[in-house]
Amino acid sequence: MLKLSVVALIILALAVVMTMTGRGGGNFYVLTFVLAGVPMHEAATTGQFVLFATALAGMFVFHKHKTVLLQLALFVGGLTAAAAFLGGFLAHVFSGIALKLVFSCLLVFAGGIMLLPVKERTSELATGLGHWRFQGNDGVYGINLWVTVPTALGTGFCAGMVGVSGGSFLVPLMVLACRVPMRMAVGTASVMVAATAFCGFLGHALHGSFNPTWAVPIAGVAIIGGILGSKLALKTKPTYLKTLFAVTTLVAAVLMVVNAIASR
Repeated sequence: MLKLSVVALIILALAVVMTMTGRGGGNFYVLTFVLAGVPMHEAATTGQFVLFATALAGMFVFHKHKTVLLQLALFVGGLTAAAAFLGGFLAHVFSGIALKLVFSCLLVFAGGIMLLPVKERTSELATGLGHWRFQGNDGVYGINLWVTVPTALGTGFCAGMVGVSGGSFLVPLMVLACRVPMRMAVGTASVMVAATAFCGFLGHALHGSFNPTWAVPIAGVAIIGGILGSKLALKTKPTYLKTLFAVTTLVAAVLMVVNAIASR
């Protein structure tokens, strides 16, 4: 009971910070469960379940404040959710250590690219085959489908396999490739994070690696963190959110590498 209480408090703090960056906290949730002694596959399943609950709570807050591009969320979210289910289902083919190392490499990449400067969105948007234009709450957006579709599918598959939401990769995709403002990307990612986490959870749960004794009470605590985090994100400068995203992602990658080496 003591261990569960300590883990719940850690998840609460993580839920606040991670929801602020649009990631939901799946990567840190999995890391926390692993460090608490939970087997990797069970940690991935539980992390997906807790993440779904957290992202759902944050999504309602972001939607209320009109920081969600619903068209983009439904399109990209559908692709990542389908791929996440397949990734979660096939995860048991690989060892826990292999999943940890893949997890770490993906986090390093995602955190690193978010430290790159971002060009401002221009009024001249590409048109034609492979480009999609739609009206958002703050203007017109132009999406390059040749980049977005394969990236979304790859993101969903890898996220579902290692037990995270994909927010660590969806936010960079929207900010760097689609030129979506950071705060809008965070709000939009919350919708996709919820969908991806739920489908990834189903893929893992089909193998029976789900422990409701831990998952249900921690999910309740994480929902509170999701609400608080989303409200704080709306009051934080976009540049600070972007830096927070990059730093926390790189920290998670380092900690997971250390854990993978120690468990060999």
